Amino acid sequence: MFKGVFPAIITPFKEDHSFDEGGLRKNIEFLQEAGIAGIVPCGTTGESATLTFEEHKRVVEAAVDCAKVPVIAGTGSNNTKEALDLTRHAADAGADAALLITPYYNKPNDRGMFEHFRIIAEKCDIPIILYNVPKRTGIDMKPELVARLSRVKNVAGIKEASGSLSQVSSIIEQTQESGFVLLSGDDDLTLPIISVGGAGVVSVVANVAPKKTVALVEAALAGRMEDARKIHYQLAPLVRAMFLETNPIPVKTAYRLMGLAAGPLRLPLAPMAPEKEKQLADILERLGEKR
Repeated sequence: MFKGVFPAIITPFKEDHSFDEGGLRKNIEFLQEAGIAGIVPCGTTGESATLTFEEHKRVVEAAVDCAKVPVIAGTGSNNTKEALDLTRHAADAGADAALLITPYYNKPNDRGMFEHFRIIAEKCDIPIILYNVPKRTGIDMKPELVARLSRVKNVAGIKEASGSLSQVSSIIEQTQESGFVLLSGDDDLTLPIISVGGAGVVSVVANVAPKKTVALVEAALAGRMEDARKIHYQLAPLVRAMFLETNPIPVKTAYRLMGLAAGPLRLPLAPMAPEKEKQLADILERLGEKR
C-alpha cells in the first residue's frame, strides 16, 4: 500500500473561504486518472494549520468517500491529545493510514517524541506514517529514534523531508529488516531516495504533473534509472517553481492556472507575487500542463 506516488493534496476553498467539497472531489478524480498510488489530505499542502477541527474531519471524510485509492490522512498536531483525536477520527472515517508530523513549536526531546507517537500508535487501529520535516517544525527526528519507533505496533513508515540523503540512508539501514517504509518528502530528492531503498514519494509536484511523477517513480522502482533520470530533469523546473514561495501558495496558483479547483488561500498565506506567477505559468506551458 505504501509504494508509489502520494500527492499531498490541496484543500480547495470557495470565494467565501469555505471548504469546496465538490472541488476536492474533482481534483481527486484528476489525480486518480494519472495512476497515483494514494492521496494525502490535510497535510501542510492542504493548509491544515488554518482548518478548524470540524473542517479537518470533513475533508478527510470527503476524501475517503470519493477516493478509489488509499487515503493517508494528515492527523498531526503539537498537542498529543488533539493528534490522538484526529487519528481516531481518520480510522473511524475509513482512512487507510495516518500521517503524523513531529510536534512543532514545543520542540520535545527524544523521550517526548517517542511517547507522543507511541501513545497514538497504540491507541489507534490504523497504520501510522511518521513525518519528519525540520524546516517546518524546528526539530529533527534522528535515525536512531525512527528505528526505535519502527518497532512500535502500527508504526508503518516515515515521510522523510530532512533534505539529508545520509539521514535517509541511515534510517533505511536501521529498519530494512522490519518492513518499515520510507517515502521521500522532498520532490527534488525522490529519485536518489528511491535509489537507496525508498518506496516512493509524498509529493507536491504530483498535484500538477501527476502522470510525469508517476512515470518517474515507476521507472525508478523498476530499476530503469536512465528513464527515471530523464523525467527527473524534465520535472526539475516545476519542482523548483513549487517552492518559489511558501507551499502551498505555488501549487494552489498552478491549480487555478490549470482550471482545477483551488480558490483563495487562507491568511496568513497571501497570493503569489505577479512576477513569480508569470514564471510558474511559463513553466506549466512548457511542460504542457497548463490547460
